[in-house]
Amino acid sequence: MSSDGSTMLRVTLVDDHPVFRIGMAALLDSLPGVTVVGQADGAAAARDLFGGGHETDVVLMDLDLGDGSGVDVTRDLLLLRPDLRVLVVTMHEDDDAVVASVRAGARGFLVKSSPPDAVERAVRAVAAGEMILSPAVAERAMSYVLGGQRAARLPFPQLTDREREVLDLVAHGLDNTAIARRLSLSPKTVRNTVATVLAKLSLRDRSAAIVRARAEGLGAGPA
Repeated sequence: MSSDGSTMLRVTLVDDHPVFRIGMAALLDSLPGVTVVGQADGAAAARDLFGGGHETDVVLMDLDLGDGSGVDVTRDLLLLRPDLRVLVVTMHEDDDAVVASVRAGARGFLVKSSPPDAVERAVRAVAAGEMILSPAVAERAMSYVLGGQRAARLPFPQLTDREREVLDLVAHGLDNTAIARRLSLSPKTVRNTVATVLAKLSLRDRSAAIVRARAEGLGAGPA
């Protein structure tokens, strides 16, 4: 309860940057009727937190977590707790992952450079059940809902085009040398790219990457 007896709005932060989390927590705790009730520094920590029965009203979810994707965590949390209001935070509002997060059930997004009054408005609006989208993101999300051509599902939106291209060839069963020849890259570059993909998708090895990629439709058709 707040000092005037009204119900406090509970917010949880999921972000792998401690400086951002500290600043955002301080800002939110300074707002009347708002309190930060939990923080997680990555995908695994967020899943552990909510798996333990953590109660909150709004989740501020970073899209680019160090050990996973905020899109995947959003989807998992909403499967577990459909009543959660997730507001994703991002550096760039035109990121494909923003639209992917909306498809996953997020109620909108907040650019990390937003001023304090915009942060407050967004958090309170999402808590009240509103959607917070820019016109550009709203248009893309609506195109997806209506089956528009522009909204073809993009697997692994947290990957770059090059990383997704390499993963597709991995899913086809090509080794690093063959991928390097196909893409006119050095074997070292391919090796580093594969390592980055494994890290971003929180996968333990190449075999796990193949299974995950094929489940998302990569590796189909001729290589």
